Parts: sequence; structure tokens; C-alpha cells
Amino acid sequence: MPLQSRYTEARDTLRAWLGSGVLAPDPEPALYVYEQSGPGVLQRGLIGDVGLVDPGEHIVLPHEDVVPGPIADRLALMSTTQANLEPIFLLYEGGDGTATRLVDEVASTRTPLVSAHTEDGLTHRLWAITDPAEIAAINADLHDRQALIADGHHRYATYRVLQRQERVTRHASRPPAERLTPSGDVPLGPWDFGLALLVDSAAYPPDLKAIHRVIPGLPLEEAVARAKGAWRVQDYSELALGLTALERAQEPAFLLAGADGAHLLTDPDPVQLARAMPADHSDRWNSLNTSILSEFVLPVVWGMRDDEHAVRIVHHDTEAAVRLARHTGGTAVILKPLAVEDVLAVAAGGERVPRKSTSFGPKPRTGLVLRTFAID
Repeated sequence: MPLQSRYTEARDTLRAWLGSGVLAPDPEPALYVYEQSGPGVLQRGLIGDVGLVDPGEHIVLPHEDVVPGPIADRLALMSTTQANLEPIFLLYEGGDGTATRLVDEVASTRTPLVSAHTEDGLTHRLWAITDPAEIAAINADLHDRQALIADGHHRYATYRVLQRQERVTRHASRPPAERLTPSGDVPLGPWDFGLALLVDSAAYPPDLKAIHRVIPGLPLEEAVARAKGAWRVQDYSELALGLTALERAQEPAFLLAGADGAHLLTDPDPVQLARAMPADHSDRWNSLNTSILSEFVLPVVWGMRDDEHAVRIVHHDTEAAVRLARHTGGTAVILKPLAVEDVLAVAAGGERVPRKSTSFGPKPRTGLVLRTFAID
């Protein structure tokens, strides 16, 4: 199916669902308390529309770079449907504020609008907050806080592109007398906001998982041999033993695995490491394991670029990464997850972590809350 046909089909489906009552707009403005729970999982937050601001204001902080292709795809979908079809995922430090206390009170004492179970073993519950006083209290508490984009960098970037696009279009079509408010501002429209889930990371620490690498063109034996010139290498006969050693090792540390055992890299040569890391980045950025992998291990130790052609990505699953390495005759690089506070600090300093550094969860489930511009 051509891409444009997919976007128009999505628009027509959304309209049909609204027309038939499969989807129904809420009768009054609301914020939503959203809870995800399951074995070892409990996350609560607020779903609502977040005001879009220039990144230079350091209110909503990205921590990853974006690329044009996904933005163009999401822009076409949002423009055609005139809707935000799923929330992005934001983290903020709530400091036991009003919003966090109210989220917990609502989830503990009120009857949910929706309760659903999904195949991943999680239960999803949703409550609407419609009391204007409660909504005002939440807005007042959140107004001066920063938020980190945990998931949805391309969608947030798309929100901003769509905002600029709609402002230009609507501004040009208005009569001159209606183009500015009495204060001189451009009137706000629904495209000046974007759907988001906000979670207090202090009350509900996110599950930040590692993203592993597989290098098909680099045999494990060769990878280990080259590493010995810059790292201390410890050999393990079984993957499980290597993973235990990695867990206990001080960063930076990597576990190399493939067809023949596992090999732990620790204690890099400080002179070689310092020479490799970029001087125009912060010490915090240069200490991240993904930064050291992309700036030192891959280009200096192994002589290759960190790109999608040479390096394949495996989310979370160490066994899957090692299987892929064995299948391709290559090397799996197993990493520990980054610390949330390191990601926050890097983002607050205006930097971006290397590609494929973080996988935050649990992510909001698509389909529970949608936001259409016509109804907003």
C-alpha cells in the first residue's frame, strides 16, 4: 500500500470510529491518571496535552538525536489524521508534589474508567480527572518543572514541526485583524500542544534497559585479541558466568560473547581512552559506556564506525544477541544499562547520548487515550 494511502486510511478509520461510537470524545476536559502494573512493575503517571516550547528553553529535554525519515512519516500521519494517536513518554522529578500525591490518591481511592490486561502480563487502568480545581493544582505544580523525553523523540520533534506548519498555514489564512491577540501573540491552537504521559521518576523509577550490539563482520577471537592492547580481558567458559562478572564490574565494562565463551573487558588504558574521547563533550558524556563504545572501542580498538551498516542492535535480550553473533560468526557486545541520573544530567547539559543508548519502560500502551485536534 502506498504511504499516502496508509495515512488517508488511518484518517478514514479514525473518522469512522468516531462516527460509529467505537471511539467517543469525553464530554468535558480531563487529565488522566494511568497505571501499569504487573509482576515487579508499578508505574503511575498523568496523560494530558503538554505545551510545546522551543528546546532552547530547556523545559522538555531530549536525550537522543533524531533523523529526518521518521519525522516525515509521523508528520504525514499527524497532518492527515489531525490527531495525536498515542502519547510520548516524559519523566520529571516530582519532589512529592501535588501532582504525584493526587495521582496516587486517584489510583488508590477512585473507580477506574478502564481496566485492561495485555499479553505482556500488565494491567492497565485509567481514571479521568475533570475537577477544574484539581486540574489547576496539577498545572501549577508542573509549571516550573523540567521533563526528560524517555520515549518518543521523533514524535516530539514532529509535534514541533507540525506546530510551525500549522501556525504558518492558519496565520496566512486569517484576516489581518485576527492574526494577533490583544497582547500581540499568535492565538494558540490544538497543534501548540502534544499528547504525553508524564511520570514522576522519583516516585516511580523507570525500567531503563540496555541495548546490546552485534558486529557480524568481527569474529569473537579477533575482537578479543585486539581488545587486549587497550583493556584488561577476563575469560569465562559460560555466558552466565560472564554476565555475573559484568554485573559486578565497575564501569566502563563490556562483555564480548559469541561462538566461544565470554570475555569481560574492564580497566581500559587511561591514556588511550583519554586520547579517544572528544574534548568538546562533558566528562559525564565521556564516561557513558555507550560513548566509550562508539568513540573508543569501535573506531580505535576495532577500526570500524558505529553505524547501522556495521553494527546491529538487539534490545534487552542478551541471549538473542549472542545467538545472532553465533549465527553471523561475529561478536556480541553486552552492556549494562545507563543510570537514569546520568541520562538526565547529559540532557540537562544540552547534550545527546550516542544512538541506541536507552530503552525506557514501561511505555504507554497505544489506544487508551487519543487526542484529535477537532475535538480538543
